[in-house]
Amino acid sequence: MPMYQVKPVCGGHMEVDLPTCMYNLPNIHGQHGNSCGSDHALQNGEVDPAVKALEARQDEIMRKLYELKAAVEGLAKTVTTPDADLDLTVSSSLSSPSPSTTAFKAPADLESLLGKDLGALRDIVINANPAEPPLTLFVLHGLLCQHYRVLSSVHVHSSVAGVPPQLLSCLGPRHADGYARQLFQLGFTLIWKNVPKLQMKFSIQNMCPIEGEANVARFLFKLLSLYPSDAAMATQVDSWVDTAFFQLAEGGPKERAAVLRALNSALGRNPWVAGADFSLADIACFCCMQKNGSAATAPANVQRWLKSCENLGHFTHSKVLQ
Repeated sequence: MPMYQVKPVCGGHMEVDLPTCMYNLPNIHGQHGNSCGSDHALQNGEVDPAVKALEARQDEIMRKLYELKAAVEGLAKTVTTPDADLDLTVSSSLSSPSPSTTAFKAPADLESLLGKDLGALRDIVINANPAEPPLTLFVLHGLLCQHYRVLSSVHVHSSVAGVPPQLLSCLGPRHADGYARQLFQLGFTLIWKNVPKLQMKFSIQNMCPIEGEANVARFLFKLLSLYPSDAAMATQVDSWVDTAFFQLAEGGPKERAAVLRALNSALGRNPWVAGADFSLADIACFCCMQKNGSAATAPANVQRWLKSCENLGHFTHSKVLQ
């Protein structure tokens, strides 16, 4: 049987050469209607059970080789990322103890959302400064784990002297099957690094980084297929996301007060920030209020909405700093 080879190529990549033919099998179905003289042809076009077993074994070997190829390609993505100079690998996690016990809620087709990829899984790599923890990403990571099989890991870059313990475990405990990348759909890698802005790369080899927590949050939320299809509603959600990050989180006292008044008015008409449905606007506003401590002094409608958000259970991960 031909052996496969794993070999390095240019740029630090790794390739697996798979054999095009595992076995040379005779023509067992007869040629031009002549089944006489064949040792493997039986009556009524049946195939010798020994040949069937051999073919089944070949299929199983090919399946395992392609799994190995996918795993090697996935490892190559990690090795060739610009952030490979990591001091510490902290955790690999899934949202629950094992893939078999995870309840996934009608996951979207990742190929339709992100394009086809022949690797083991789709890698999302995020650089974040521990001085500005991205609370929205913790919430969105939890939601992604409810929809997909997510292999998550936290790393510390050499540019960071130290990271608080709660940030090292912000994506959950280490997963026992973390070595088997082919079992997962998404790779979610968070690297604590000294960067001025949050950075995300999805396709490590050929994608410019997405910068800013608001933009990264939009990308991740769209993977949940929950973004409004109506253009006017999507614009309203985007407007609230920008307001949350640029005024509620980074603005002065007067700007924050104005946003809280606008929020109170909007929540007096609808149960959620951008209308009748929960959206990224709720995640952004909730997390920014947690970050700046304005939740305690929020007006009545905002207080009621905050309790509704907490009752959903999605925002547990945003309180990692408390």
